[in-house]
Amino acid sequence: MDLSIFNVIVAIVIFWVIVKTGVWFLKGLATPLPEPPPSGELRKVKIQFRCSLCGTEVRMTAAVNEDPDPPKHCLEEMDLVAPIE
Repeated sequence: MDLSIFNVIVAIVIFWVIVKTGVWFLKGLATPLPEPPPSGELRKVKIQFRCSLCGTEVRMTAAVNEDPDPPKHCLEEMDLVAPIE
């Protein structure tokens, strides 16, 4: 008799943990995307540039806008290799 009460209590605790985990997961999926940052703040970008003279490569991960100007290396603007998507 005592074992069956213990089994019921354990089952209720496991059920409660599973429900709480499921609700937490669904809340994470239902959260809307944040608004884009105001102009002037850094945005996440993934762009790769290569210097045409020496071959140095640079990956830009943050910029003021989504289409930044290429950086300069060897006193020349670097070439866009490909946006990483």
